[in-house]
Amino acid sequence: MSAPNKSFDPKQVSALSADSVEEMVQTAINRFESAADLESLKSARLEHFGDRSPISLANREIGALPPAAKAEVGKRIGEAKSRVKTALDQREAALIHIRDNEVLLSEQVDVTIPVDRVKHGARHPLTTLMERLSDVFIAMGYEIAEGPELELEWANFDALNFPKDHPARLMQDTFFVESPDSGVVLRTHTSPIQVRAMLERDLPIYVVAPGRVFRTDELDATHTPVFHQIEGLAVDKNLTMADLRGTLNHLAHVMFGPEIDIRWRPSFFPFTEPSAEVDLKCFVCFGDAEVTQCRACGGEGWIEWGGCGMVNPKVLVAVGIDPDVYSGFAFGMGIERTLMFRSGVADMRDMVEGDVRFTAAFGLEA
Repeated sequence: MSAPNKSFDPKQVSALSADSVEEMVQTAINRFESAADLESLKSARLEHFGDRSPISLANREIGALPPAAKAEVGKRIGEAKSRVKTALDQREAALIHIRDNEVLLSEQVDVTIPVDRVKHGARHPLTTLMERLSDVFIAMGYEIAEGPELELEWANFDALNFPKDHPARLMQDTFFVESPDSGVVLRTHTSPIQVRAMLERDLPIYVVAPGRVFRTDELDATHTPVFHQIEGLAVDKNLTMADLRGTLNHLAHVMFGPEIDIRWRPSFFPFTEPSAEVDLKCFVCFGDAEVTQCRACGGEGWIEWGGCGMVNPKVLVAVGIDPDVYSGFAFGMGIERTLMFRSGVADMRDMVEGDVRFTAAFGLEA
């Protein structure tokens, strides 16, 4: 009786022959060695050692062999997979080593190079702008006036001719410290400084009052509940709207350039009569009527800047000044809005978020 036949019967699978398996191994090893980086090696691993790789598919075909041949072919496939895995691990280790060395080279620091570890600081542009505005008025003979941010309701409203039912007194617009009956508010404008100046200073009076004010606005691109204003007050004999016009024209030319003009529009404020809104000629299109798509002014050619007017005689009486002898003018504008016009700041939130990258752009501007 002859010995068991170990050779493949007609059902044998050619992919399991020794030559075919050796070809699979060499192809995989060559592919791994040619991988230039870990990403390429990952693709090669899926192609030659994954579930759909030739050697894995061949392993599934062992079941088609006669029982006598399964052990021999199984050993062949197992050795082949081990060789492929060893080659894969070796190439991966080599590529990781190369990658780590490249990172070390790219991030190395020459500690012998002298460096300046002290970074230059930056002043907040709102601070420097308030100082610059103040300097303009000091040069014209004005004095700087200051007052408390926690203010009497009388100085914030009553002395400025705000009636008891004025909308600005409501809690929707004003921060009351305790209740609407407390008589103490966070000042909603810097005008109370003007009231205090008229009560405390000798005539004539020429003062400018920069400072922080508070209103119950939502924080967005054009509004903030805490912002800054600068207001001016002049009380003297024979002052007229012409004096006010000349003052504001000079301020606009100093801050924005001689080509920027101003215009007035009739308005109403309780503490001035007559009153006007002050508009700046657009600093982008310079009022060119043909520019209809200007984003700065919306095609109007003018941008609202602030308010002004002659001091209401009732305000002068409230602080003990004879309106038959003295007259005065007052004006005010927002510092944030002036900064937006002057420096092209598009979003007011950038001014209050404390990001050093915003202030650093202005540097140590004096």
